[in-house]
Amino acid sequence: MDHDTAARTTLIRSASDAGSKVFATILTRSPISRIDIARHTGLSQAAVTKAVSPLVAAGLVDAPPAAHRDGNPGRPVAPVSIIPGAMIMLGVKVNVDEIIAVATDLTTTVLAGERRPLAAHDPETVLEAIVDVVGELERQLDGRADAIAGLGVSVSGDVDSETGIVRDSALMGWTDEDFGGALQERLGRPVTLENDVHALTVGEHWFGVGVGTDSFAIVTIGRGIGSGLHLNGEVVTGAYGVSGEIGHLPLADPRHLCPCGRRGCVEAAASTGAIEAAVSAAHGRPIGIDEAVRLAHDADPAAEAAFREAATIIGTAIATLVNLTGPQVVLIGGEGVSNFDLFDETLRNAFDAHAFGAAARCPIITRPHTFQDWARGAAAAAIQALVR
Repeated sequence: MDHDTAARTTLIRSASDAGSKVFATILTRSPISRIDIARHTGLSQAAVTKAVSPLVAAGLVDAPPAAHRDGNPGRPVAPVSIIPGAMIMLGVKVNVDEIIAVATDLTTTVLAGERRPLAAHDPETVLEAIVDVVGELERQLDGRADAIAGLGVSVSGDVDSETGIVRDSALMGWTDEDFGGALQERLGRPVTLENDVHALTVGEHWFGVGVGTDSFAIVTIGRGIGSGLHLNGEVVTGAYGVSGEIGHLPLADPRHLCPCGRRGCVEAAASTGAIEAAVSAAHGRPIGIDEAVRLAHDADPAAEAAFREAATIIGTAIATLVNLTGPQVVLIGGEGVSNFDLFDETLRNAFDAHAFGAAARCPIITRPHTFQDWARGAAAAAIQALVR
């Protein structure tokens, strides 16, 4: 980290609440006028001007000369914009069999990327792999590596982002693992550890569907069934660091055993692994998800039944989520969206059947997320941690 990056990091971390609000608003909505910043933050224009000045001096924000809106006389408009390359964040998504890493600017635009397989997924092996991939990203960035301000890492499970401890990750087989602390000690850089879906939600909150939206929910389908919530202008983390875990609502048949050790979880019947297991059992041989998709498209009864069960349970879970929290929109993402035609009608029918009253008006939209998008979410979580 060079002197400029260190000074910018110190400025952001030491900012007042007003300063943090102003910087976050510019970061997510630039270019934006000081008048609109005041409107969004509830601060006076004098307070906004006071907060903007050190950001401009530090090279974090660009503020061109004020101009009158549409040439009309009156109070001038002085738009300010984030300088994306002023700092660089690294983001890493940890999967059970690989890690995906990116380097991004302050708007999470990807500047460099790397993907590495994992020979094993014990903490030490994953630590070594992340250290190695960070070194590779630094090499790709070349002279810009001095602008790296921190690292965000996302992993499935119950993650305490305050302490950097993975309390429980069934996918990784980790319990009470001080992964964030160990990684920070190994790298000598600030590390933000976050649940993978929460990190993705942070990215959508600041740079995606959440911009200009009062509330939204993300539901991810694929290897796991996850959910993230953005309510009242904030990503919900929960008093104990757990929230929105629709994958572990007990809505499925109890005969389904979940990787978490419980029975009847949504994830136990609706994840990629659950679909593979159901189709494999019906055919008496191992069948991967790609073949299961092909079989379902070819009207294979077992494959159709597996996707139908998954879609029904996910739709019911989304209705439960919407009934409880009332988001403005639900975004379905994750790698499973690439096969969403097999879920779509059944899922929406289940949602309509269980959504209460006006909650049924909540739109459900889809967007596939690549694993690089998940890594960008980890970088966004690190940016948010810096700002706050």
